[in-house]
Amino acid sequence: MKYGWAEEKFVFPKPVALMGQFATRISEYEEKPLTVTALAVDSGEDQMVLCGVDIIGINYPLTDEIRRRLADVKGLDPMKVVVSAIHTHTGPGYTGRGGRKANIGFDPAIYNEKINSLVPAEKRYVDKPNVYENPDIMNGDELLEEIASKIAKAIATAWETRKEGSFSNAFGRAVVGMCRRVSYNDGSAQMWGDTNTAMFTELEGGNDSGIELMYVFDENKKLTGIVANLACPAQCVQHRHFISPDFWGEAKMLLRKHFGEDLFLLPLCSAAGDQCPVDLVRWVEPESDVNDPNLKRNNPPKRKADPSMFDLAGMRKTGKRIANEIIEVYNEGLDEPQTDVPLIHHVHNMQLPLRRVTMAEEKEACKEAREYLMRKEEKTDFNDTANLQKAFGIIRRALLQEIRDVVDTEVHIIRLGSIAFASNPFELFLDYGNQIKARSKAEQSFIIQLACAADGYLPTEKAEKAGHYSAFVASGTIGHIGGEQLVRETVQDINEMFK
Repeated sequence: MKYGWAEEKFVFPKPVALMGQFATRISEYEEKPLTVTALAVDSGEDQMVLCGVDIIGINYPLTDEIRRRLADVKGLDPMKVVVSAIHTHTGPGYTGRGGRKANIGFDPAIYNEKINSLVPAEKRYVDKPNVYENPDIMNGDELLEEIASKIAKAIATAWETRKEGSFSNAFGRAVVGMCRRVSYNDGSAQMWGDTNTAMFTELEGGNDSGIELMYVFDENKKLTGIVANLACPAQCVQHRHFISPDFWGEAKMLLRKHFGEDLFLLPLCSAAGDQCPVDLVRWVEPESDVNDPNLKRNNPPKRKADPSMFDLAGMRKTGKRIANEIIEVYNEGLDEPQTDVPLIHHVHNMQLPLRRVTMAEEKEACKEAREYLMRKEEKTDFNDTANLQKAFGIIRRALLQEIRDVVDTEVHIIRLGSIAFASNPFELFLDYGNQIKARSKAEQSFIIQLACAADGYLPTEKAEKAGHYSAFVASGTIGHIGGEQLVRETVQDINEMFK
């Protein structure tokens, strides 16, 4: 067994548009650099490369471009490369040339014509300006070149520098992710909902404080790097105006202080579509305005709790918790490293059903959008984008489902010794990841979401019924029926490998 590591830093000579919020944000400075970390594993019979990237997501055109650049790397199969994102909101993303496989063949002009037909010309919805038209901001082509080239370089370097080694898998706990959907006594739910009301009943889902860990050693049994799989997106400072890898950057800095500056840290985000670092029960106000319509609170009481997880203090606290647990697990003693173990890597192209809408839902959405736009007097802004998301998403889906009923979904199922890795391209709700882990025959199961494509949230049936952002049709391409299929086929693939 051979292992290779590499890390590359992204360099942005101009400010970048920061992805992940309704309000437009342009970077003002760099809190910590964004990086890509790659681990290549080669048994001689099969191979895998895992990548953790400090950006919001990896859409399929970006994945295709990365693999195109890897085509001439000797011995490497580009289809055995799994590129995933930590889902930081303080970094750029490549959004050009289509983001979802479901949109192949879809003509956006038809959708725009449909929206514009709802109201008179003077009332038509005007989307926010295209920031990439500003020559002082890095545009889509510049971002693609920087992001794709650095990811491909890290992968190629990891592959070309692989040497004999071993690994020990281990488990830790650090409370980071918590459910960010609030349920109310009328059956509804809200992302980032206010809990300080008599209508609040519960957080819609649970949380997973576990960290799946893999410590990699060289031929002299020296620690070279750590793979850490955590069920929470990197979203502490998600509304701020600087570039940052969020809590993973903090964790890496602390781990290198302890183990040495040559240590690699590969972060992988587990199923966490409904998770965040924020405790919505013990709400602590952000230090400054975050320009998010879902986070408005009227005179919230002061709480004795963690620092606000929307600020740098909360980010540092979270990174410290992760690093401390990884160090503690190592100090407590690991199992004897695994050396000559099976490596089996399957690429499973699942056919998952598109989440559909009814004609009645489309009719109601058109009515809602028309009435909203007719009432609108002033110029549209990010609040309107948020308010119209549900209606516009239904209208778009009604058009899309006329030409498509399933979505090609790239999933990687890997066995490495006693470990299983299972990827998916979604912001996958925690329940699905828990179902896979509970039914897997592997000793440990690493779930890797936001990998090789960006197909949006995949909510549970409970969330779909309760509604709101992350469970809207507009929030993703696949619904709970597809989620249940994803679980069944993933568990079947894993268990076949561990017979």
